[in-house]
Amino acid sequence: MNHKAILILTVSALLGAADVAAEKAVLAGGCFWCMEADFEKLEGVTDVISGFTGGTAENPTYNGDHTGHYEAVEITYDPDKVSYEQLLDHYWVNVDPFDDGGQFCDRGPSYLSAIFVANERERALAEQSKTKVAAQFPDQEVVTPILDAATFYPIKGDESYHQDYYKNNPVRYNFYRWNCGRDQRLKKIWGDKATH
Repeated sequence: MNHKAILILTVSALLGAADVAAEKAVLAGGCFWCMEADFEKLEGVTDVISGFTGGTAENPTYNGDHTGHYEAVEITYDPDKVSYEQLLDHYWVNVDPFDDGGQFCDRGPSYLSAIFVANERERALAEQSKTKVAAQFPDQEVVTPILDAATFYPIKGDESYHQDYYKNNPVRYNFYRWNCGRDQRLKKIWGDKATH
């Protein structure tokens, strides 16, 4: 084998290893603009995409049919820099786990919180984290479900403006977030653990 072939194989192996290193998590916590903003600032997270999951309608859209789907984010992360458990810890302090009607000012089933797990390891870690949260609040019921992962449909096409909304429309985003009462409620539940 010549040096060029060895170099190509080495580069291919390194690129393949980089692809394998990244993992994904899908979480729903109400408004995907807010979830995107909350997770993109977390070290080790390389990408956060807004979309829909959990329902049966194919190719759901924001202004069209997304019946049964949750607004969710698909988080790509480097497990050498941030663990799935750390993602879950960050998730809980950015949602109201006691709200069974939506999240903050956003009401209805598409705004419910949920953790979507891709395998038994994720399920076990999610269950442990939920148990930990429940133990902190013995007088309240943690209603956030742990659900099997389903097809994740990124927002796209004419609705792509929802991706990175908080970066591209900071004034409108901050006005919405404040008026929705998200941070005020998070502070009330989580105190100094709230991350915004």
